[in-house]
Parts: sequence; C-alpha cells; structure tokens
Amino acid sequence: MGRERIERMFAGVRERERPGLIVFLTAGFPDMEATLELVPALVAAGADAVELGVPFSDPLAEGPTIQQSSFLALQNGVTTADCLQAAETLRPLIPDAPLVLMGYYNPVFSYGVAPFAARCRSAGVDGIIAVDLPGAESGPLAAQCQSRDISLIPLLAPTSTAASIAESCRAASGFVYCVSVTGVTGARTEVSGRGLELVGRVRAHTALPLAVGFGISAPEHVAEVGSVADAAVVGSALVRVMLDSPRDQLVERASAFVASLAGRTPQPAPGQYIPGQYTSEASR
Repeated sequence: MGRERIERMFAGVRERERPGLIVFLTAGFPDMEATLELVPALVAAGADAVELGVPFSDPLAEGPTIQQSSFLALQNGVTTADCLQAAETLRPLIPDAPLVLMGYYNPVFSYGVAPFAARCRSAGVDGIIAVDLPGAESGPLAAQCQSRDISLIPLLAPTSTAASIAESCRAASGFVYCVSVTGVTGARTEVSGRGLELVGRVRAHTALPLAVGFGISAPEHVAEVGSVADAAVVGSALVRVMLDSPRDQLVERASAFVASLAGRTPQPAPGQYIPGQYTSEASR
C-alpha cells in the first residue's frame, strides 16, 4: 500500500493542477501527544503528505530550528521505537495521506535494517528518507524496503554529481527529494535558484515525482517550486511556528500556517486523535 498511497497523492495534485504540499515535524516535539494531535489537523488544513522526523543527537543537515525540536524530543525520551508506534497510531487517522519517516541512518542501523523495515511495514509507513545515507551505500535498506512495498526516497543536493544522481535515482521509489540549498535546513526569504536548477538535472535521470525542500517558508515559495517540481516540502518554518506557540494554541496556529501555504481555510480534522490513546513502545 505504501508506494500506491504516494502515487495516488501525486496523481491527485497533478489532476488538481497544483503543487503537492509536504510538511515535516519532529516526532515527540513538544510532546508525543502533540504530534498525534497535529498530524491529522495539518492534513485537514491542506498538507498532502507528512514527514515525521525521527529525533537524533547529531542532526548534521539541520539548522538551529529543527535541531532545537530534535533536542527537546530527545529530552522527552523519544526513541525510534516510539516514532514507529506513533506512525501506527496515526495511520488510521490519515488513511489517504502518505506518511514518511525522515531521519538519519544511525538509528535505523542501530534498530536493525530488516527489523526497522518490517516495523515500518506493520506501522503503515509509506516511505523512508535517510538523510545521510549515500546512494552507493543504500543497497541493504533499499532491498528491505522494496520487498515490503516501502519507498526509499533519496535526498539530492545542488552539489550532487550526475553520477551520484543517477545512482540514487536507480534505487529510488515514491519521489525524489531535491535540496534547494548547499547548507542546512532553515526558513529563507526566497527559493534558491540552484535548487530549481537541480530539479532539471534530476529529471534527466528519473520519471519519479520531484519535491523541493530546505528554505520553503511562504505560499509564494510553494507556487514558485510548483512551477518546476511536483511538491514543496516545508519543515523549519512550520517547526518555528510550533516553537513560538503556547501549547494550548499549538494545533490552531500550526494548522493556520499550513492552510495559508495551501491557500485554504483550516477545516476540522476528520480523524481526531483521542488523548490517552497513545502508548509508547517502552511502556508496553
């Protein structure tokens, strides 16, 4: 079901002649209950897919905003197993929206590549982005994902060579994530021209949909990305809204921000998380 859900999402946005909107938030920030409340609300507000960040102690590709959210989630004791359990809790609440786990390879390797892929499958995860896993070294994870119908989504940068783009695209499924800048995550005032140029370079190697992220923070950025790519990814700007919001206004403010990016009015989430429903892996 995983690849099919991603394919249906991109087919739907193409039919509606608009770019897809993919949002990123760190699992367990500011707490896991908030994550489980937020994800259905953000989908209802206009997010087409959700990247659930697995907190890690050395998030080398992240700027200060996502680093802070990851640090606070780790202080809450959030583990890789907790993120997988959260995905399983969320799956029936967002039955049509792709759910992608995004993080670093160390937690995957520590969990065990095969057990991790198997748990992703049982939890209803549609795709995996291992930020620091080069295409040349992705074989073991790619094989485990392929056999379980999970998309392994590569991350490519403006500095990626033609050879590395081709190699990453060969193992890819679902979509390809194009990084718009040669730097870390963080909201920026304009979309990098190098990122848009990268889209053209990647298109020469794959027919998969392309998403552009890093630095996307406003509706006009989403529209600009949509002129060349299939989807825009918004992470730091959303996490910044979360960091700046009181806990009792978190869902409302984050939903309003996502609705503004999607050009929509916030709607009640059809699937709502019931507080107290979540049970961490550690407490089982």
